[in-house]
Amino acid sequence: MGAYSMTSRRRAIRSQAPAWLQSLIAVVGGAVLFVLIVMVILFGYAVYHGGQIYPGVSMAGIDLSNLTPAQAAERLSGRLAYPWNGRIVFQGAGQTWTASPEALGLSLDPQSNARAAYLLGREGDPFSRIFKQSAAWFGGVDLAPSFVYDERQAQQFLAQIAAQVDRPTLDANLRVEGVQVIAVPGQVGRKLDIQASIGQIQDQLRTLTDGVVPLDIQETQPAIMDASQQAETARKILSQPLALSLPEMKDGDPGPWKMSSEQLARMLTIQRAQTSAGATYQVALSEQALYDYLNGLAGDINRDPANARFIFNDDTRKLEVIKPAVIGRSLDIYATIKEINQKVAQGEHGVNLTLVTNQPDVADNATGEQLGIRELLIAYTSYFRGSSTERLQNIETAAANFHGLLVPPGAAFSMASVMGNVSLDAGYAEALIIFGGRTIKGVGGGVCQVSTTLFRTAFMAGFPITERHPHAYRVGYYEQTATGLDDNLAGLDATVFVPMVDFKFVNDSPYWLLMETYFHPNSRSLTWKFYSTSDGRTVEWESSGPQNVVDPPDPVYEENLELAKGEIKQMDWAAEGADVTVTRTVYKDGQVWFSDSFVTQYQPWADVFQYGPGTNLSKIINKKKKPPIITP
Repeated sequence: MGAYSMTSRRRAIRSQAPAWLQSLIAVVGGAVLFVLIVMVILFGYAVYHGGQIYPGVSMAGIDLSNLTPAQAAERLSGRLAYPWNGRIVFQGAGQTWTASPEALGLSLDPQSNARAAYLLGREGDPFSRIFKQSAAWFGGVDLAPSFVYDERQAQQFLAQIAAQVDRPTLDANLRVEGVQVIAVPGQVGRKLDIQASIGQIQDQLRTLTDGVVPLDIQETQPAIMDASQQAETARKILSQPLALSLPEMKDGDPGPWKMSSEQLARMLTIQRAQTSAGATYQVALSEQALYDYLNGLAGDINRDPANARFIFNDDTRKLEVIKPAVIGRSLDIYATIKEINQKVAQGEHGVNLTLVTNQPDVADNATGEQLGIRELLIAYTSYFRGSSTERLQNIETAAANFHGLLVPPGAAFSMASVMGNVSLDAGYAEALIIFGGRTIKGVGGGVCQVSTTLFRTAFMAGFPITERHPHAYRVGYYEQTATGLDDNLAGLDATVFVPMVDFKFVNDSPYWLLMETYFHPNSRSLTWKFYSTSDGRTVEWESSGPQNVVDPPDPVYEENLELAKGEIKQMDWAAEGADVTVTRTVYKDGQVWFSDSFVTQYQPWADVFQYGPGTNLSKIINKKKKPPIITP
């Protein structure tokens, strides 16, 4: 009894416990024991692999089992060389570029990846650690490596590609150099979309494999890709000179005119236009340049229509044609421009100018009955005895412009418009004229004899005078009659100086008026006739004669270095000044139709002498004589 031990007591108690309790105690005890054993094993496993990566851990297929982080980093650096050895090929615009992942900004951090492998099974709660260690031990765990990606490097690389790929969108170019036409095709624009390409690079780098990346390149088509057709049109235009001519040319017609290829090249225009088919170029000769050129030709081409000229046969009382009517024509510049551009675009280089014709009012077949020309209204003759040969020539030349001329009913007649250019080329000679307060030699001296004769004819016929200018001083030619001088003719002169000074009257009758002029060299006279139909008007007139007579100024003496010593020339002749008023009353069917007055103030005029240097003037100074009515 005394020797009964504590152990024995426990056994006795256990033996006395229920069976289920005994089983529970056994299970719990076994579990505790198992846990203790496992913990001891794991602790020993951890202690054994202290500072090492657990067995079964790899990264990107590279076994890192039992390696220290430093060893693992070294192994990864040696074997995970994708950033340096990998190849990414870019394709686009028919070209290829190759770059390593490292050049695109991909880099590996071996230390960080080795530490990630080392921490596998060492992080989290004990059960999580046991699970990861067991997973690595039994099945292995392959970790994905982590990389550092710098997108800026990829952008820089793509920017270098863009510098080679990108190009502007260019329309086809068409230009002219000299007479050569140069056509350059258009260029399709290209632009690399760097941001879209960055995304494609990232997708490829994630695979850690070599690959091909198609570049995202946007293309832009030019509005005008080809100008070859327009270039061909331009070459046709410049292929040879352009000849312009009048249609149905007759003797005496101007032309033809030729425009060289160089001229055409300077006129050529190339303009951008928008059509239903899209943008294009239009090639043509400049309308403005053609207008300027054609306008320069118009002066030679255009002609006014001219009525037929007649004389009235006093015996037959019929009109006889002395100069056929002229059909007027004018250059239609705009229609011609259109025609030229149409022709040259087709390669034609002979173009007829487009003309507009204008029919005269009176054709050759007009009759006196149709025009109301049935009788002689008036004939007036002026005299100019003492005229020089040159003055006679000018009178005959000027008067011929009016022979056979018709004045429409109701028309205002301008003498200057019919006279035209008074020049040597027009058949005039130099003779004495009054100009600038002096009597000098000039082209057309004597024309005023014609204007004076016309003035008096219209005056005596009773037509309204709308413009008349007297001479500055009295001229003897204009006061001559068949037998001598007549003061009553003073104030009935008219001067014309084309184009500034004109003589005008109005045919205020309902009939056409026919003029006839007859120059008589033997009698030194000019006869002007008006033919029409009398409307019953008659004319009465009276003159005040010269009044307020003023003596001429003292003579004027001028030295002329071109004259010899002792040589004296009279350049102007003295004349008395005077005022003259001529009053006219026109009756129609016995009643006053209208009346008018013509007031003339003649200036006193001095003798003017020129002499050579050293000349004795006593021969002419202080000579007393009554100044004549001068006849220069």
